[in-house]
Amino acid sequence: MNRQEQISLSQLYALFIITIIGSAIVNIPQPLLNAAHNGAWISILLASLLGIILLCCIHVIYLKYPDLTIFEYAKRILGKWLGTFILIPFLSMPLILLPNIIADIGVFFTSTMMKETPNYVFNLIIIFTAAMTVKAGIEVMARLFTFLLIIMCISVIIVLALVLPLYHTEFLLPMLPDGWKPVIHGAYISSSFPFTDVVFLSVLLPFTRKEQGNKTGSRLFIAFLFATGSLLLVTICSNMILGNVAGNMKYSLYQLGRLINVGEVMERVEMLIGITLIVGSYMKASIILFSLTLGISQVFGLPNPKILIYPIGWIIFFLSITMYADQSEFIENVSVIRPLMSVVVSVIPILILTIAALVKKSITNIE
Repeated sequence: MNRQEQISLSQLYALFIITIIGSAIVNIPQPLLNAAHNGAWISILLASLLGIILLCCIHVIYLKYPDLTIFEYAKRILGKWLGTFILIPFLSMPLILLPNIIADIGVFFTSTMMKETPNYVFNLIIIFTAAMTVKAGIEVMARLFTFLLIIMCISVIIVLALVLPLYHTEFLLPMLPDGWKPVIHGAYISSSFPFTDVVFLSVLLPFTRKEQGNKTGSRLFIAFLFATGSLLLVTICSNMILGNVAGNMKYSLYQLGRLINVGEVMERVEMLIGITLIVGSYMKASIILFSLTLGISQVFGLPNPKILIYPIGWIIFFLSITMYADQSEFIENVSVIRPLMSVVVSVIPILILTIAALVKKSITNIE
């Protein structure tokens, strides 16, 4: 990835939004509603606080090291060996997250539209489409993804608008039928998916053009609010239509599309949501693959990150079809293991780097 490649601030915001909602906008309502029931929207708000903390930390370090990725400034702040010691576990996050995204696309296809086709066919198509996109460079990614994000948002708005007659606000009550414990459980699940994915912003920021008078921090916060609001909207709408069964219906937004019937002229438009999931997951997979290949090259001092794209693509493909024996094991990983792992390998390193950068700055000012 050539550092001479640069993207505009608006493209950065688009990539940031995709990083958060890419695959989550279709996937997140079901596990949250299953765990927190009517309090799922409160779980999202609580989990978003972690995302805000990470966003603030990343922006603080960016102001001090605007031209460096996390893989570069970690070594600058902590030294070569300690920085590498923190970064190697950090790299395990995209290495595990990426196969999860690819595997989920395969499961979606084989459980909804093409039930007789093996998972690995879809996994292979998506990962190597993402690899070719990353190979083209971040400028191409940013231009393409900005356009696709607009289409993705329009598709979701159309579906939510067409099911308007089916909304039942009474399904939102009681708000906390089982107290706060399920809400905290839901916040634990959504803290890692998708809010710890904010850390990938630390890889994208150095590729942004430095524009005079820009307000990067405040606008990133607005982009974060937009992403969080989108997740809140689809979760609440899913709850208002599906009620108590929402927590048992995977791909809740897709299920809403199946309910659309406008005068027997427009019905079964769930394909829009299918496209949304595929496009969103593809874009997020591309961003994570970009971060992973760049991170490995910078941590281990490789001259050209692009030579890693296809080898890592093959590794991700094989992981996506071998990591989990069945769907229940996949769900356990996402809802139980990954939240704890994300805190250990991504949140704690970001906090350590932020504190170390502030301490280093204070010592420099005193001297």
